[in-house]
Amino acid sequence: MTLAKAFVTGSVVKAPEKRFTQNDMAIAGFTINFDPANEGLLRVIAFGQLAETISSTINIGDSVAVEGKLQINTYKLPNGKDKKIFEIQANAVEKMG
Repeated sequence: MTLAKAFVTGSVVKAPEKRFTQNDMAIAGFTINFDPANEGLLRVIAFGQLAETISSTINIGDSVAVEGKLQINTYKLPNGKDKKIFEIQANAVEKMG
């Protein structure tokens, strides 16, 4: 479910992981912390050329600005409960500083 356009800045706490779809489109995902109290983690997903760029230039500890669509994805846990994951489908990612 897409909620709204979002612009978030934060520090990368989980390095980008790149994979490919069945049609060979690159997908990269990483996690940022946008809260100084270390309680605000947000998953960032990017596709295509942006995913390729992210996977080769973004590292743990980098400060980044992310612009994209805020989404909520719900998954079933093995115990049957739902878990909600907030993530941004990135349109742009920029290293800061």
